[in-house]
Amino acid sequence: MKKDFFSFAFLLVSIISSAQEFTRKDSLQGGFSFERTSFDVQRYDLNIAINPEERTIVGYNDITFKIVKNTSKIQIDLFENMQVDSIIFEGKKVKYEREFNAVFLNFEKQLTSGTSDKKLRFYYSGKPLVAKNAPWDGGFVFKKDNNNQHWIGVAVQGTGASLWYPVKDSQSDEPDFGASIKVAVPNGLMNVSNGRFLGSEDLKNGYTRWDWEVKNPINTYNITVNIGDYVQIHDNHDDLDLDYYVLRINEEKAKKHFEEVKPMMDCFQSKFGKYPFVEDGYKLVETSYLGMEHQSAVSYGNKYRKGYAGRDNTGTEIGLLFDYITIHETGHEWFGNSITSKDIADMWIHEAFTTYSESVFVECLYGYEKAQIYLNGQKLSVANDRPVIGQYLVNNEGSTDMYYKGAQILNTLRHIVNDDEKWWKMILKYSETYRHKIIDTQIVISFFNAETKMNLTPIFDQYLNYTTIPVLEYKIEKNKMEYRWKTAVADFKMPIVLFDSGKEIRLNGTNDWQSYKVKKGEEVSFENKKFFIRLIKV
Repeated sequence: MKKDFFSFAFLLVSIISSAQEFTRKDSLQGGFSFERTSFDVQRYDLNIAINPEERTIVGYNDITFKIVKNTSKIQIDLFENMQVDSIIFEGKKVKYEREFNAVFLNFEKQLTSGTSDKKLRFYYSGKPLVAKNAPWDGGFVFKKDNNNQHWIGVAVQGTGASLWYPVKDSQSDEPDFGASIKVAVPNGLMNVSNGRFLGSEDLKNGYTRWDWEVKNPINTYNITVNIGDYVQIHDNHDDLDLDYYVLRINEEKAKKHFEEVKPMMDCFQSKFGKYPFVEDGYKLVETSYLGMEHQSAVSYGNKYRKGYAGRDNTGTEIGLLFDYITIHETGHEWFGNSITSKDIADMWIHEAFTTYSESVFVECLYGYEKAQIYLNGQKLSVANDRPVIGQYLVNNEGSTDMYYKGAQILNTLRHIVNDDEKWWKMILKYSETYRHKIIDTQIVISFFNAETKMNLTPIFDQYLNYTTIPVLEYKIEKNKMEYRWKTAVADFKMPIVLFDSGKEIRLNGTNDWQSYKVKKGEEVSFENKKFFIRLIKV
């Protein structure tokens, strides 16, 4: 399940393209040291109590793992502000040392490659960091609802799951056999986590423990808690359980608003394949922050409005036809949660496909033309400030252009392929081929190269690793047009679509000047809405 594929070319470009300096702390969190790669996590069993008044966590995580390389030392991660109470392995306390957010466990005897079902219990406690502006910065959110009841959530994408529990904090290793999340909260409150609800138990100390079970592999940043005065709304669609956990005051509003989920599921399953986590069900959980793609427990905080926080961020009005958070965050179930990037430097693999899924939903319900208008509206939000790919091995994401520019890459590829039947088969095959797998940029590129039988590598390279987009330079004199692509990448080839006296012509554009005889120069125009390019007449 875990594979070490990296593209040296993309790594080199990414390193050169940024002058940002990184530290040992960054390498410990983002790197793939021997202390991390020597073992493979099989399962997490989290058992904690959360005190809302004191904002504390106390409990343990049982970590089941397999040894893949002989070792006597492994790395588990826990933010340095959290307390390590003790670590137990085979009935004995394990000696450990801490460096920044890394905890290095030193075993008395060497653990031998091939041995599985090893288990350690990591006891811990402390006050986890509180987010200043979730979900854009990581941490817990402690709020009260309109009835003055505690309303608590957590979002840690990018920041790291080790902010609140001990874990191998890397997207490169998901627990192969899922996880259990047992969370005790004060009586009268409920905790909703990932997967299926197994039951609750009154602990006779003023707390009730809520038990949840995840059957599928899960990104560690996706493991979540949601504490509040929730009510459950249950539904089912084509044998998929749909559950909505909402604040009591919003129950009736939620029943009507979440009717959008069924056509969304129909659309996504037709284009991307079966919902990836049927065994764990699908949930929307109301949160006080805007949203997050927590696997099988999607965080929803859009306040039952259409658009993005009640507005259309494309300037097209099409964004007001649907609830952005429901659609976007659910799209992540396929792209990000099922298909996961090994390194967060490749987070475009999550965000590009998921942002594109918004337009897929629009196309399913409202047609191709509206989807293209929506996509073209997103172009206005592309900053071209930094490369889309971040720096590898140091827990560094690339530009937020991974969202809108990423979607433009896919729309451009669709029109390079120029065959919608082939395109949708390709997207479906991509989703199903890498279902529940951890991949990287090179794997994505190799897939599309193979499926299209084209060399798309320079196109991906230009869009992902450079802040400039392809520029179509052209000049027309009488009945002769000369044209070329101007790019930072050498040997760049991409079709050019033009209209000559109303007739569509496709030309094979390169970095070299080429010529084409036109009927009437003044009647020539270029297709630039279906491609993410610039036009410059020279």
